[in-house]
Formats: sequence, C-alpha cells, structure tokens
Amino acid sequence: MGNKEYSFTQNRELSWLKFNGRVLNEAADESLPLLERLKFLSIFTSNLDEFFMIRVGSLFDLAQVKAGATDNKSGMTPEEQLDSIYRAVRPLCVKRDLLFHEIERQLRPHGVCHLSFEELESTEKKYIKQYFQNSVLPVLSPQIVDTHHPFPHLVNKALYVGAMLKYKTKEVFALVPVPAALPPLVYLPGHELRFIRMENIILEYLHCLFDHYTVSEKIILCITRNADIHPDDEAFDIGSDFRKKMKKVLGQRKRLAPVRMEISHTVSQKFLSYLCEHLSLTERMVFQTDAPMTLSAVFSLPEKLSDTKRKALTYADVTPQYPARVHKNESILRQIQKKDLLLSYPYESMEPFLQMIKEAANDPSVISIKITIYRLASKAKLVEYLCAAAENGKDVTVLIELRARFDEQNNIDWSERLEDAGCTLIYGLEDYKVHSKICLITRREKNEIRYFTQIGTGNYNEKTAALYTDLSLMTASQAIGREANAFFQNMGIGNLMGKYERLLVAPVSLKSRILSLIDEEIAKGDRGRIFLKLNSITDIDIIERLKEASCAGVKIQMLVRGICCILPGVPGKTENISVFQIVGRFLEHSRIYCFGSGKEEKMYLSSADFMTRNTERRVEVACPVYDEDIRSQIHQILDACRADNVKARVLCADGSYIKKAAAPPLLDSQQFLMEQAAAQQTTTSGAETRSPLASFLTKLRSRISK
Repeated sequence: MGNKEYSFTQNRELSWLKFNGRVLNEAADESLPLLERLKFLSIFTSNLDEFFMIRVGSLFDLAQVKAGATDNKSGMTPEEQLDSIYRAVRPLCVKRDLLFHEIERQLRPHGVCHLSFEELESTEKKYIKQYFQNSVLPVLSPQIVDTHHPFPHLVNKALYVGAMLKYKTKEVFALVPVPAALPPLVYLPGHELRFIRMENIILEYLHCLFDHYTVSEKIILCITRNADIHPDDEAFDIGSDFRKKMKKVLGQRKRLAPVRMEISHTVSQKFLSYLCEHLSLTERMVFQTDAPMTLSAVFSLPEKLSDTKRKALTYADVTPQYPARVHKNESILRQIQKKDLLLSYPYESMEPFLQMIKEAANDPSVISIKITIYRLASKAKLVEYLCAAAENGKDVTVLIELRARFDEQNNIDWSERLEDAGCTLIYGLEDYKVHSKICLITRREKNEIRYFTQIGTGNYNEKTAALYTDLSLMTASQAIGREANAFFQNMGIGNLMGKYERLLVAPVSLKSRILSLIDEEIAKGDRGRIFLKLNSITDIDIIERLKEASCAGVKIQMLVRGICCILPGVPGKTENISVFQIVGRFLEHSRIYCFGSGKEEKMYLSSADFMTRNTERRVEVACPVYDEDIRSQIHQILDACRADNVKARVLCADGSYIKKAAAPPLLDSQQFLMEQAAAQQTTTSGAETRSPLASFLTKLRSRISK
C-alpha cells in the first residue's frame, strides 16, 4: 500500500504514547499541588509498565510468528513498530527523571525529603545502619552466579541490586532481590518527612553481604516481562474449570520473556553486555533512570503529613455528592418507576445504585437480580448486597469476567464468595470477554412482571467511581428491560447472536448499527452531526466510515481521551473532523455516542470504545437515552467538556496535541462539574433548579465548536 492511504490514520501504539505524554505533562503543570504532580509521575510510570507488558510484549510475539504482518493504520511491521516505540519512549523517560528531581527539590522546603544515602545526616546514617542490620539483613537472599549457581529468574517488575564482584582473579555476578515484604520507603526519626528508599539502603550495604569479595560495580535493576495477553483480547483455551485455568495463567505470567530492563546508572559495557546476554535483551531495551523505578509509594505520603501541609501539597478533598434529584428516604425503585435517573461519577455518589441493589435484596416482590461484572473494588458493598439477595431467596445471576486484565485474582476471589452465598455464576464466554455494564432487577407487581435496568459506562467499582468520570442510567423502561432480560438469557446459553431493537450489543449488532447511524448522518450532508466521547478509537471500519462522513460534509467532533488512530483536519479526507482530549484530576472514562442534532438526535451510553476488540471480540452494550431531562443533563456535561480551555488539548493533523487557546473565561470542565454537583445540594428541587454555574456555562456556549 502507498503512504497516501495512511495519511489520515496513525499507529495505535504511538498514539497511546502521546496520551501518556499528556499524563506526564500534568506532572509538569506548576499550577498543581506538588504531591499531585508526583502522583501523575507515578501514573505515567505504571501506565508505561503496563504498556510494555501488554503492547510491546504482544508485538514481540507477533514479530516471531508473523514478522511480515503490517498495522492497518500505519503499514508498519511489528519490528518497525518496536523500533519506533523504543525511540519514542526514551525522551519521555528522560523528561520523567527531570520532573521527578524538580518536584522532589520543590518538596524539600515543605519538609518532604526523598534522600540519597549521601544526604543523610550522621545520626540518620547510624539509624539506617542499625535498621539494615536488624530489619533488612535477616530477610535478604544474596546469590552469586557461577558454575554451581545458574543465573536466576528475575521476577516481573521486582527490584534487584546487581553487582560485579571480584575475588583475586575471579569475577562473578551477584544479585540481591529487594524483598516485597520490606517497606519501599524507610522514614527517618524527626519532625520532617525524611525518607530513603529500601533499594538504596541495600545498594549502600551490599558489600556486607559478600565478605570475601570486592564490589567493582553495582546497580539497581528492574525487568519488565511480556504479560502474555493478546493485544486484541483473543481468548484463552477455556477448559471445564475456568477458575483453575486463570490461576494457572497468573502463575505463568511471572516467567515470560523480558521486554525491558531499567538500570539506575551507567555501567561498564562488559557489565551491560553480561546482563543483556543472560536476559536475552538488546541494548535498545535497556533504559537508564536515576528516578525510582516504582513510584506507587507516593500515594501513601499525604497521610503522613499534618493537615496544614497536606492541604498545601494535595488537591482539596472532594466527596461525591448524593444527587439532589434523588430522595434518600424514598424507595429508589419507586423513584425510577416515576422517572429515569442518571448518576454522574465521580461528581455524584454511586450510593443510589448500591441503595437500589440493597433495596432489591430485601424486597419480597423482587424475583431476581442479574448483573455483569468486569472489575470490582477490593472491598465491595455490591457483593455484600448480591450475597444478601441470594441468601434471601432471590435468583441472583452474576456474569463475572475472570479475564479482566490484572484484576483476575480479585475477580476469582469475589466469584468464590458469590458462589458460596448461592449466586449463579457464569464465567464469560469462550473467545469473548464480557465487558458490558448492565444490571437487571425483575419484580412482580400485582401479578405483572416489571423490569428495572441499570446500564453504565464504567465498572461497578466503588473505588474507581470516585476517580473516573462515568455515567450510570437507571430506567424502568419495559422495552429496554425486556431486551436486557433477553440479553441475560442469551448470555446464559452462550448465544452471541441475539436480536435487539433498542440495545446495541457487540459482537452481533453494535458495530453494524454504529455504521448505519453514521450512514444516516452522511445522507444529511452538511446538516449531519456526530459527537463521540470515547477512551479510544482504533476500529478501521468505523474510522473509514467517519472519513466518508467528513467528505460528505458531516460535522464530527470527538472527545477521545487516549488512543486516537484517526487524524483530523487532513484535507480531502477528515477536514470536518475535530478531536480533543481532556486529561485532568479524574480519568475521563464515559462513552457517549450522539448522532444528529435537536429532537432528531440519537444518543447512547455504552461500555464500548470504538476498538476492534470492543466491537468484534467483546460482549458490550450501548443503551439509548430517551428521557429528555437526562439527555439535557448529558448535554450539559458535554458542553462543559467542549468549553474546557484549561485541561483540553486539540489533536492536530500531524498527530501532535496543542493546548486550546486559553482566552477568559477559563474553564476546567472537571472542576466545573464538581462545583455544579455541590451547588445542586444547596437547592431543594434538584435538577429543576438552574444553578449559577449552569448560567455561567450558557455564556460559554458561544465558544463551543458547532
């Protein structure tokens, strides 16, 4: 294929790296509190770890089995993609290190000091030496590599201290794992928050572990391994006991091939070559970093500060509001029967949904509760209420996905608890992950069956509901309820080809219906309108159809938080498409599809991104939004996002992002929606009352792209 065919698309991996670069840019934002900037560095780091484990690991696999395969958005082979990835990651890592040291320097006047061993005061060195001897040394497991001691397996993302040792004319490699049982940070006595990292303590006292040797070189190192998860979620070979299969997969994950090595500083070429040879690495896979290789411990720092310092160094606490339009002391099911309800996380609390499940668990008229679960918090009220429902004699069916990436063990544990309580468990479907977020309550009322359906854009996870922007629709529409019931019946018998008129269900109808909805807008020409809010768009068929719509004059606006493989503004192809991105305090996670405008607009909430894995290889659900008040609420959220000129970035035709023009008035959409939720608490009539913030938003609408 010629290059022209890729003029309006870009490689998904490189697009994702640009998204993670935006996360890194939040760490560079001097308007943010210092510890929040440090948290963004941690998020960038953990994102990159997962990227190497999954995406880079999968490309290595593909390069071995199908070296000539080409990416349908860029024409690149697996090897060409790997080369581009390693080149693109290196400057990001350099920037990460510089930012870490700059933030750490600015934290010191606040009494938060991340110290090297050399910076310790004499009394602190004595304290650390005693701590090492009493608490660290007894649990270390040093080892050398020689003819009697083979090179050990290095655990994925574990920290090690490695060294080259000499004894007379003999030279050997030595390794000391940093035990996971030890704290990552050791806090020093005193009033200030002074601490040193565990791996630096072990590095300093390494010589104490090898009495007869001289340490010639020593480093901290960390290996990232292929996680053996197919990038498009192609299925595992499912046996009769799926839980046992997943436990085996989790065990295997720890021993797969390395895809990256991080080292703490420069070493001799001889030392580096030795490590690369024994770990089957090339030097392009080696990254030197003088910042910590894991930063998850930064999330525990605020709790160790005084209230005054914590307020100065972190975001102000935010409590998700109980929606003013929902009456706490009235039956949730009764309220839904009167009028559909919408919850907007994290600005509003998940509590009304949990209250609905709890109420259903104890309602004698409720016959059954059915729900799909992809990710849960480690502590989940939802599970308690579902178990209570089963114990109360309700028919509780839980379709739980054991292949939720990196949450498999948590889901295995919860599935056992649910099963013990008497719930009926379904463990997904062969070849397809179940990613939908749908819950159905069936109630008998005066000899009639009534359905109450909840459909969400995000997981039933009580922790992330306070961190991710998601929408949760609760409706008593019997038409939607009947289709939801049909959906669960089909899932129970493994039927992926069910027919649905209102719900869009992948893999059977979601993609084909989306393409039809785009076609409907194409038929309108320059009167056509499409707005999409997604995490990612990679599906080449949808991308091609959006390009056709643009060529037909349809005005298309997309809010795509992460991967965006379609390039906007390319003459003759995507000039009617605009794309922007918001990366802020909360993770933008809701998926909203809007086709048309005014009264003719068709709006859907969904769990599905426009990625091939979602449209073709997962079970997903999109639900139409009929209630005019709820459509208005959703449009207000979208208007706030469109008007954002603080956190929003615009995607350019060359794949780069630029900051929106920040002409007053300034609007951070997430901050605005937080304030709006709080303001509604001061009113008595909830959604019917127009807040001053809503009036403020109206003034901004003149700036929003048509």
